[in-house]
Amino acid sequence: MNKEKKPGRIKSAVRRWLGMPISLTDGEFWSAWAGGESAAGKTVTVDKALQLSAVWSCVRLLSETIATLPVGFYEKTSDGRQSANEHPLYELLHNQPNADMTAVEFWEMIMASLLLWGNAYAEIDRTGKRITALVPLRPERMKVERSREGEPIYTYRDGAGGGTRNIKEQNMMHIRAFSTNGVMGLSPVSYARQTLGMAMATDEASAKVFKNGMRPSGILSMEQVLKKEQRNEVRDSLTEQFAGSMNTGKMMVLEAGMKFLPVAMNPEDAQMLQTRAFNIEDICRWFRVWPGLIGHNAQGQTMWGSGVEQMLIGFLTFSLRPWLTRIEQAIRKNLLAPGERNRYFAEFSIEGLLRADSAARAAFYSTMTQNGLMSRNEARQKENLPPRPGADQLTVQSNLLPIDLLGKSGDGESAKNALREWLGIKSEETPECTGKTQP
Repeated sequence: MNKEKKPGRIKSAVRRWLGMPISLTDGEFWSAWAGGESAAGKTVTVDKALQLSAVWSCVRLLSETIATLPVGFYEKTSDGRQSANEHPLYELLHNQPNADMTAVEFWEMIMASLLLWGNAYAEIDRTGKRITALVPLRPERMKVERSREGEPIYTYRDGAGGGTRNIKEQNMMHIRAFSTNGVMGLSPVSYARQTLGMAMATDEASAKVFKNGMRPSGILSMEQVLKKEQRNEVRDSLTEQFAGSMNTGKMMVLEAGMKFLPVAMNPEDAQMLQTRAFNIEDICRWFRVWPGLIGHNAQGQTMWGSGVEQMLIGFLTFSLRPWLTRIEQAIRKNLLAPGERNRYFAEFSIEGLLRADSAARAAFYSTMTQNGLMSRNEARQKENLPPRPGADQLTVQSNLLPIDLLGKSGDGESAKNALREWLGIKSEETPECTGKTQP
């Protein structure tokens, strides 16, 4: 009669920590926490991947850039669109999604989940039909399946002692990264296992070189034959005194015909630096980030002038825009009622990237206001400035006439009106020509 074995100490601790029973054959759990082994012999997990500077920089760059972009909420009108700041979703998306997080922290976590796990989840809290909070969930604790009817089933493991619970589809905002089945997004960390494992192995090898004082190995020769104990004693003594970067430069004293022949090896000869540089570029390729944005100047790439400007445009077009579109459409699908989807929409303002560039902002506002595309009060609003009287009209470059007066006066009349305005003469007044010079 087979008796059920009691779980070991480690398994019991894991059970108590997660608040649920976990079998040693549970592949999904152990693949998430233990990761997968690469050909380089390194086990790749999300936590270990973030210890690589390139992964950390790419994830932070994309997450923080998108999180700091303003999220606008708009209503479609017959004349175009207008801000819908009174809608309950505006406060959640733009300012504070829940009681514990700001909007920047919320979108930062959402983007980090997408970049590392390939999926991002936020539980929707409602009071009646009104959405009152968006609570982000840990993607490694979520399990998604399809029912026979084709509806997704979300099973989430809460913290210690919380157990598991099912979340209805209408109460879940699920944002998927690149996917091949439409149910779950693919994890870049999982698919980049070989690249990340190689980078880990290269960093470890480089660290060991420096640990040995840039002398990975050497040959100690003697004129006499030593016993095994004598060899070990000599090796340990020299290693203790002269190995390590702290002991670099110490004077070595050899006696009894001993000779030390260091093996000439440096990072350049071993192609250590080239390998590390390639690993950085390869990791950036997985996250679709230009290496220069994380401080890596790849060979043949410029860090100055128009080259960088064009690369930044490419970063906005090919890196940020796909993520922004995914999030915007997920907001429309999961947070708006069917009757509101054709009326309201959310949109990230990419003009927020210009906040650090005063010259670019000035050129943008000048072009928009002088070509009748934006009023001056609209430009002042974007700069958090109060509106000014008479600055609501659309103007063009032709003496900044109101757009509805274009074509009603010729060039001569326009010049005359401008001269009158400069002299402070009202249009109905006629200046007297006395032929005398004013004092």
